[in-house]
Amino acid sequence: MRIKILGSAAGGGFPQWNCGCVLCRGVRERKLSTSARTQCQVAISSGEDWFLLNASPDLRAQIEGTAELQPRAARQSPIAGVLVTGGDLDQVLGLLLLRELHPIRIYATASVRRLLRNHNTFFKMLSQEPGQSLWTDITPGVSFALASPAGSSSALVCRPMALQGGFPAYVGERRASTLLAGQAVLGLVIESNHGGGRLAYFPVVADLDANLTTVLNSCDLLLFDGTFWTDDELIRIQGGGRTARQMGHLPISGPGGSLERLSQLQRPRKIFVHINNTNPILDQNSPEYQEVRNAGWEVAEDGWEFKL
Repeated sequence: MRIKILGSAAGGGFPQWNCGCVLCRGVRERKLSTSARTQCQVAISSGEDWFLLNASPDLRAQIEGTAELQPRAARQSPIAGVLVTGGDLDQVLGLLLLRELHPIRIYATASVRRLLRNHNTFFKMLSQEPGQSLWTDITPGVSFALASPAGSSSALVCRPMALQGGFPAYVGERRASTLLAGQAVLGLVIESNHGGGRLAYFPVVADLDANLTTVLNSCDLLLFDGTFWTDDELIRIQGGGRTARQMGHLPISGPGGSLERLSQLQRPRKIFVHINNTNPILDQNSPEYQEVRNAGWEVAEDGWEFKL
């Protein structure tokens, strides 16, 4: 299995368009040991077809920057499908960039599919022609083989896992009450039936339990929620707002943070993705970055590739 990190930042990217914090100014002025990052996006393949893990708002630029995802004929794409882990705009807006009548399979829970396909006028653009978008319901805990729009199975098998967390704020309480809460946020465990390693993709994690930790320790590569360094990060920088946990993200540092909670992981290579523009681990000269590295973690950058 090939895995490419096309984007490693949280929503808004790095630098964020309306942010003048120390980190965003530093990367713009090239005064920090860091690199600009697009919004979180991963692509995987075990052959000719590629599958996207979510669809970021930066997807078009990410495709144009990745030769493997570019057309091989006059009207063609190697992108066969998209696996959607939730309904956040940062995870689904890129679907609207795939509206040019090219068949594509979209995997999502029934609740997220209803949210996007039935409750949102914009996403009707993905169904202008019969067979344009093949929405395929997935169920937490039930493994399935990734398939092309024509139905041919790839060697990749995915097991979605239900995580704590709710539907995005734009859904509203009334509409959310008609959906299944256990289908709001997913993590993905993916492997090839041809052998090789196992990928865990968990870009949004609100909390951990013993079962999830065991699953993560059974994988070879872990791409994990690195959104915030501290729980009060945005409050300190912006002077208000919500905590990391209130936004559905386990902070990296502090009591009960991911560094502490996942310190016993032995098997996987551990990499933080979905990194917010305010997170000091973005600066490779910061003590926070060094603490992460000393703990055996890496900080993802756009363009990284792995083979399992």
